[in-house]
Amino acid sequence: MAYRRVLLSHLSRSRHSCSSSLSPHHVSAPSIAHGLFQSRLFSSPTDLGSGLDLGQEMIGATAASHDLLTRHVISLLDSYHDLTGLPWWVVIATSTVAFRTALLPILILQRKQTKAISHFLPKLPPFWPPKGSGRSVVEQLMLFRTERKALGCPSFFWIPAYFSIQISCFFLWITSIRRMSLDHHPGFDTGGALWFQNLTEIPNGLYGPLFPFLIAGLHYTNTQTAFSASSVHKVDKFVQLAKTYKIFLNFLTFALYFLAFQMPQGSLLYWSTNLSFSIAQQSIIKHPVVSAKLGLQGDDTVLKEAGNPILTNIEEAKLTDPSSKGRMISGHDLTPKELVALSAKYLSGGQKENSIPLLRLALEKDPEYLQAMVILGQALYQKEQFAEAAKYLERAASKLIDVCPTEVEEVDLLIVASQWAGVSNIRQGKTSEGITHLERVANMEEPDDPKSKAHYLDALVLYSSAIFNEGRREEAAKYLRRVVAYDPSFQELLKECEEEDDSIPSADSTSTSNSTHKPS
Repeated sequence: MAYRRVLLSHLSRSRHSCSSSLSPHHVSAPSIAHGLFQSRLFSSPTDLGSGLDLGQEMIGATAASHDLLTRHVISLLDSYHDLTGLPWWVVIATSTVAFRTALLPILILQRKQTKAISHFLPKLPPFWPPKGSGRSVVEQLMLFRTERKALGCPSFFWIPAYFSIQISCFFLWITSIRRMSLDHHPGFDTGGALWFQNLTEIPNGLYGPLFPFLIAGLHYTNTQTAFSASSVHKVDKFVQLAKTYKIFLNFLTFALYFLAFQMPQGSLLYWSTNLSFSIAQQSIIKHPVVSAKLGLQGDDTVLKEAGNPILTNIEEAKLTDPSSKGRMISGHDLTPKELVALSAKYLSGGQKENSIPLLRLALEKDPEYLQAMVILGQALYQKEQFAEAAKYLERAASKLIDVCPTEVEEVDLLIVASQWAGVSNIRQGKTSEGITHLERVANMEEPDDPKSKAHYLDALVLYSSAIFNEGRREEAAKYLRRVVAYDPSFQELLKECEEEDDSIPSADSTSTSNSTHKPS
């Protein structure tokens, strides 16, 4: 082991013995290749030599830039160590915490921007051109960009912003500490504690597996915490992608365990501190009180569940978790289906104010959730927000028409969406648009399902009323007769419609009456 440390020390120090700012590891490959070409029986073209020189200069510039940043980090850690006189393991741990804390404002800003993006996303057109749109991918992306700017939606580059900064800083910091360990930086040999007294050594001996096991365990815990705090994997569109990525990260746990045996303990100390901070940071920010203080809590984040259970079926009020009574539930922990079920429970109790934020959150998680669109439209209609209600209901009806529904649930959803879209437009004074939606139901075949048939008959009553007011009394009476065949309670309405029809004299009767009263 001692021979191995001496060998590593000589190898690391040999990198600094070169007078050039370019390390031998970077120049050796091009130099050898250049020498081989020069030793050929034929001379190499001049442009090849210039290409090799250009590649060497680019590699040298990159290495010099990286070395400059690394030297600055090492200098900063040295200054901190000299100023405080703390052991090196304390310096590494506390500097990691301080640096990650300094990045916290960027994380909060990024969370706010992504929250705004999720709010605008349902209002934006799709990234890829829909079938039959006639637009190319470039045209669709340009349309998306134009609509995004018109709505004031933040740039989508905010989504990877914090991760990009964090991962860059992570590699810079860990490579700097690794260089200090391999170069036997003054004090690193005795700057550790507990089982890692020597920060320049790789894990070895009886306690050697402790650091690798700690790194692997923290990575696995960080993965589970990150996915539980994120709502992306609960959107139906991204479920499979998120599951695949999570499986990859879980398998990476084993690779990191073995990789940790090849890294000096100084680097492992930094890595474990960084992972611990990530877990603590996510857990704290996820807390509803902290989230509210930081302005990251939307209408959907905290729900006080006081006797209203989460339903797995809108039609049946069954408790899924009896212990959830009186418990604080995060909206980010609920799937779109659970959010819609809970909102339906609130609506049935007349609590529209509580149901609408849940439905909006469900659509943020899954913008294509048709049931959420229809129920949100109904809730907004009840709050007399007819324009916005019509928007969601028409959008749901349009998507259902595109897929030509054949399933009972889809047909029933189309009937309900068209019915409420019709009355929402009529209440805005857009009678012709409203009649168009109601007429769609009237032209459908009568469904066999009892629930769908009830909705179908309701739509016929509304359609009859609308066209009756437009003077189409005979047509209105025809549809009312179909309703009365199933529900005689509408007999009075049909009678009124028919009486109104009989009270209007026809052209023939009018001419006959006039001829009867002519003077002889």
